[in-house]
Amino acid sequence: MARESFWKGYLKLSLVTCPVSMTPAVSGSERIRFHTLNRKTGNRVRSQYVDAVTGKPVADDDEAKGYQAAEDKMITFTDEELQAVALESVRTIDIEMFAQAEDIDWIWYDRPYFLTPNDKVGEEAFVVIREAMAVTGMVGIARLVLSNRERAVMLRPRDKGIILWTLRFGDEVRDPAEYFDKIEKAPAKPLAMMRKMMEKEAKPWDTKFASDLVEKRLQRLIKSRTKAAAKPAAKETKRQPVGNVISITDALRASLEAEKRKRK
Repeated sequence: MARESFWKGYLKLSLVTCPVSMTPAVSGSERIRFHTLNRKTGNRVRSQYVDAVTGKPVADDDEAKGYQAAEDKMITFTDEELQAVALESVRTIDIEMFAQAEDIDWIWYDRPYFLTPNDKVGEEAFVVIREAMAVTGMVGIARLVLSNRERAVMLRPRDKGIILWTLRFGDEVRDPAEYFDKIEKAPAKPLAMMRKMMEKEAKPWDTKFASDLVEKRLQRLIKSRTKAAAKPAAKETKRQPVGNVISITDALRASLEAEKRKRK
């Protein structure tokens, strides 16, 4: 069952506008989450704002947004004042430019969302924009306000819809040259052997590989505790210690020979 969208607005390209809705493409709601409890009473612990000076709890109606203008000076703002400075990108994804998809390195990708048409009237404009990007290999670049912050976003066609990726801020992505430039290049012989081994181990990607084994163990633990079945805890599998590799070439040769013996 499709999840309900959490954002609705408009996709705009020049004079073409169509209503769209957006839904997170990934979800963590199915993961096991634990509550913090009072060990003595078994009751849940509740978070609460308290006044930093008086130590007394603050009611929801008394909470306000504030900015520290000086060491001892706070300026407060009402919700109406903050909403008044909202940008057009709060409700409109206005495509400002297009770029080749491969020009935007994956490290800039932050979080994906499904973008879909929100009514039949605007669906034609949506699919025309999507198909034009698909046939040209281009992605759309726009701006969008999410969680009170304006983000650069990338629109990329996928299947019958569009994936909207929020892009990281410019100061978030570090220069890889600072970390990688001093690393030496691979020697030819070990490189050839490594390529041979990788080709033998190549398999089609299977999403089952991305399953969380710890999550599954937690589910079994919760199920057993729920049924009050006293089972001994599973013994942790001991991992074989990894020794120091003296020669990468010798290690690769041994691995390839072991593969040959296994096939025989």
